Amino acid sequence: MLIRKRGFYETYVKRILDIACSCLALVCFSWLYVLIAIIVRIKMGSPVIFKQPRPGIVDAKTGKETIFFMYKFRTMTEEKDEKGNLLPDEKRLPKLGEWLRKTSLDELPEIINILKGDMSVIGPRPQLVRDMVFMSEKQRMRHTAKPGLSGLAQVKGRNMISWEEKFNWDLKYIEKISFWRDVQLVIETIWVAFVKQDGVTDGENATALDYGDILLRDGKVTKEQYDELKKHAENLLREKGMIR
Repeated sequence: MLIRKRGFYETYVKRILDIACSCLALVCFSWLYVLIAIIVRIKMGSPVIFKQPRPGIVDAKTGKETIFFMYKFRTMTEEKDEKGNLLPDEKRLPKLGEWLRKTSLDELPEIINILKGDMSVIGPRPQLVRDMVFMSEKQRMRHTAKPGLSGLAQVKGRNMISWEEKFNWDLKYIEKISFWRDVQLVIETIWVAFVKQDGVTDGENATALDYGDILLRDGKVTKEQYDELKKHAENLLREKGMIR
């Protein structure tokens, strides 16, 4: 069972600050939300908002991760080949979508997730459910903290670093969650996202490879284990009614 002791700041203060920050962001940047939504609608069509199931904080009663829909501005088209299959990610990522990802503006709708309580401003980034099932129990300890809009792994390299490095930075973050550390990470996130604009892709793909794909490629799981865990991820989402 995934359990971690939480301090006063994380237990009582962090949520209050998340609500205050998300409300302030919605008020101050409402014009930007509208502008981006209009541009995305014109350039890529509808829906403007893309939602995807992600693992959230561990439920204290079950000891298992909650699953929620995370919201983003759409960055990919729905282009298909002659057989009706979606084209590879890099073929469906237009210049607008690439720019939105590079500046992290595609993640602005996650402010709604923060206001709802699914996420926090700072915390381990919520990965895909199909990534979660490949994590070790130690790596899943990252889910004892509420997932964040940004986190320690994002300012240390985002998708330019390996999955193991990401998990190690996330585990390092949850060792000591404090107000001043969160403030520092907010400042560093602004620098990385809007000044450096680094670490959006892994250098080979339009999007980073799934954790399971990396493990299979490196021979750390067998094809049978890979298929079984992928099926487990699908079953989890089906049980939650998030896929058919």
